[in-house]
Amino acid sequence: IYTQDIYFQDPVNKFKGKINYRIIFWTLRFHARLFFTDIHFDLHDVYQSAEDIITATWTVRGVLRVPWQAHILFNGYSTYKLNQDGLIYEHIDTWDRKPGEILQQFFRKGKAHK
Repeated sequence: IYTQDIYFQDPVNKFKGKINYRIIFWTLRFHARLFFTDIHFDLHDVYQSAEDIITATWTVRGVLRVPWQAHILFNGYSTYKLNQDGLIYEHIDTWDRKPGEILQQFFRKGKAHK
């Protein structure tokens, strides 16, 4: 469903190419199992916001594998752009907070912070 030269961008990553796209998602799954005792990706809605754009809204939440059981929580949305053949050539993720704010959650004890 992706073009060979798919472009991906989120607040910390930017690259082009289907192989790199596969690697980033493999890396995310690997690190989720390594660093979290509990991790969830909640998909809230998927809709066609324009003829050539699909938008998905989501939340990431979890508990870090640290003695103080820090919680992480952030929301975002993904925008997928389709070419004339219906293949995804661009995937842009937007988060509801800056990466530094998300990282600060790693050092807090207890419940997820909003």
